[in-house]
Amino acid sequence: MVQSSIIYRGPSLIDGEPIVVVAIVKSSNTKTGNMVQTYILCDNGLDPMLNNKLGHDYAICGNCVHKGQAVSAAETDYTGKHAKKRTCYVKLFQGVLHVWKHIQKGGYPVASGHDAIAALGAGRMVRIGTYGDGAAVPRYIWDSLLTDAVGHTAYSHQENVDGVEVDPNLYMISADTKAEAIAAWQDGKRTFRVINNTSDIVAGSEILCPASKEAGRRATCDTCKLCAGASKQAKSIAIVKH
Repeated sequence: MVQSSIIYRGPSLIDGEPIVVVAIVKSSNTKTGNMVQTYILCDNGLDPMLNNKLGHDYAICGNCVHKGQAVSAAETDYTGKHAKKRTCYVKLFQGVLHVWKHIQKGGYPVASGHDAIAALGAGRMVRIGTYGDGAAVPRYIWDSLLTDAVGHTAYSHQENVDGVEVDPNLYMISADTKAEAIAAWQDGKRTFRVINNTSDIVAGSEILCPASKEAGRRATCDTCKLCAGASKQAKSIAIVKH
């Protein structure tokens, strides 16, 4: 029986700061289905909310606009637990905090080497970056995890960050505007875009996420399998802000 395990502990490829990656082998997430979930966390001893609030999450989130605006030490009147204007849909006080606390207790074994990591994804759908951007993690980790997997989903906001590799065949490019999406399409890349309403869909280039409420939740991510970058010959995906 495979166990949820640490699959990487080392420097972030975004800024060199310490990060840790945990593969969770069982999930009750109703949108994604029972995929292997991967949490990419700062490994500096601070909890995920504080890392986000202070801006230390650049190591795992890079230039993603949805992480919000970091709070400086001088802003003593700010009492929020997160960065200001954070719009990321991931609730840090739920699964992310639970995984972080378990790491602090030494609760996860380490999957060391290709075979051990590959076993975690064997026969499964894998979600790269349940929290955090997969581009922060060395590619060989994902290659191992996906070796015997049946498929994956992956998204990255780091396409335009100097020195960071984002393979368009692995990742959906996270586009924050229609212009960004069109530029990516012209390069043969596929995008995942958050839109305000269904009328924002670019006909012929995008479809609604089949797992979304607006699309009737006719699939889960583990049955849909479309968010696998340009390795899938399909239209790009859009989802209404939630």
